[in-house]
Formats: sequence, C-alpha cells, structure tokens
Amino acid sequence: MEFVKLAEVWRGAVVESVHFGAAAVANAAGEIVHGWGDPSIVTFPRSSLKPIQAIALVETGAAEKFGLTQRHIALSSASHRAEDIHVDLVMDWLGQLDLTEEALACGPDLPRNSKRIHAIIRAGGDESRRYHNCSGKHCGFLTVARHMGWAVEGYNEPSHPTQTLYLEVLSEFFGRDATSLPLGVDGCTLPAPAMSISEMAVVMARYAAAAVSSPIRKAAIHTIQDAVRRYPEYMSGTGEPTDLIARATDGRVIMKTGAEGFLCAFIPDQGLGVALKIADGSARARVIAFLNLLRQLDLLTPDALRALTPLLNQPVYNSVGATVGKICGCST
Repeated sequence: MEFVKLAEVWRGAVVESVHFGAAAVANAAGEIVHGWGDPSIVTFPRSSLKPIQAIALVETGAAEKFGLTQRHIALSSASHRAEDIHVDLVMDWLGQLDLTEEALACGPDLPRNSKRIHAIIRAGGDESRRYHNCSGKHCGFLTVARHMGWAVEGYNEPSHPTQTLYLEVLSEFFGRDATSLPLGVDGCTLPAPAMSISEMAVVMARYAAAAVSSPIRKAAIHTIQDAVRRYPEYMSGTGEPTDLIARATDGRVIMKTGAEGFLCAFIPDQGLGVALKIADGSARARVIAFLNLLRQLDLLTPDALRALTPLLNQPVYNSVGATVGKICGCST
C-alpha cells in the first residue's frame, strides 16, 4: 500500500502528528483524472455509499407512496447528529410506516453530538435506536420493504430483497456485478461492500452525472441530489462540514463521510466524483485533506474558499479552550 501525507497536526511550531492517505478524482467515463497515493487500495466506503442506497427509496415509488418530503429523502442519505430535527423526523417516519423504533436494525446509540448526549442524560434518557446516526437510512430500507410487500424483519440481511436490490443498483454505477464484491458487516448491521478508492470515485462520478440507463433511475438520482442540496443539515447536522460545504458552494459540492476515515463527494455540474481514505482511520483529517485537494484542483470558487477557510485550518485546543496548534492539509 502506498499512502501519501495528506494532513499535519501542529502543536506550536512543531509537527506533532501526520495523517497519510490516498485519494482519487474520477469522471463519469470511468477515468481517474487525479490521484494521490495508491487509489487501487481496497477498503470499505461504509456510510459514504448512503446516496446510492437511497436510490431505491425514490425509484420504486416508495417515497411518493408514503408522502415523503425532501427532508425525508435527505435523511435517508444521512449520518446525522441526532438533533431534534433528525430524531423527530425519524419517529414521524416510523409512524407513517406503522412501525416503532424497535423495527430499526441499527442498535441503540447515543448522538454523536456531546451537547445532545449531556441533554439526554440530564433528562434521564438513555441510548436509543432513533439516535443512531444511520436511523434515516434504515427508515429508507423499511419504506422500500413496506412498499414492495416484503417482510420488514431481516431487512439488514444480505439475502433480503432490499439488499439485493441495493446491490443491483450499485452494479450499474460500479460497472460490474456488485455481488462479487467482498462483503463485511457495517456498524449499523447492514452489509458493507468493499472496493478500491478509485472504484468509489467512479461510482460517485457516475452518480454526479446521473449516468444511468433508466430514465426512472436518472430522475430518482436528481430527486436525491436536489434534496441534499436543499437540506444538507438533514444529511449530517447543523453547522457540520457537510452542511457548510454544501452551503458555501451553493450545492455544487456534496460530501458524504464514512467511518474509519473515508470520505466521498460528487460534483454534479462537472460530473466528477471524489473518494478519499485516511490510512489510520482518523476522522479529524479527512475534511481538511479533501478541501485542500479541491483547492489545489481549483474546484472551489474564491467565495467558497473564503467561507471554508476555517475548515481548512482547524485549531487544536487545550483543556481551557486556548488555541495551541492547528491541523492543516499538505501540498501533494
């Protein structure tokens, strides 16, 4: 494996830590137009695949049947922070399906936001499936199962029709049978396919360009893209990097993170896809590295670059809140 230096952590005037990784930018023709390190490395995109997993929700007519809004559709692609807007929508959605949160195959969890955790504990609350960052995606699979007349039990198993349908959709973007991909199990219990970084960049480029054969699938992709552009806070959280990047670029750049330092993005107006993996699995360096690569490729307008500068050089604090260093991207 060949990784290159993508970010540095400075404490004062000394580099304390370094994050290595690999990345690729692809077009919808399947060409890798830029690469850093060895993008042939095979890994798990994890939650970065959620925009692909959401396609069946719209394509099958399930979203329309249950009267889902753009907020629901954005949440189906989300790794959310369990803000009230997310949790309330999940519970309303389950009610529309005549299900309780026990139907969610993702395990009980606490929010990823520390303030929300403290508020829940102070109120006497505990872990819950509705707080799981993947609960919106799971609602999407449950909706497809309900609409198609499939059992909702076991929807997280690889043999369930919702999962075989997902892999069929993925196959078109992937360019070959996705059932041949190595499968792991994601943290939320769903099947997790593995692929190379370059292959994931191609998947995102074809998604960006809606480069699919079916007009119905193409329309579904455009519906999802419109939803996450309009409601990026439902895809992540208010003020989270995904939200800030979408707003700073007027929806030109939509980013989706995955566990273990993975990140992908699609740029519809240029038909480009990006995939990036931080080698050590750390989340703290991936957004910085991603934005630094976009800056090097002139894919950020001057206005967007100014708005996103705080994400490009993130401060390191000590325990009393004083800035003692920074995390920044590296030229590659």
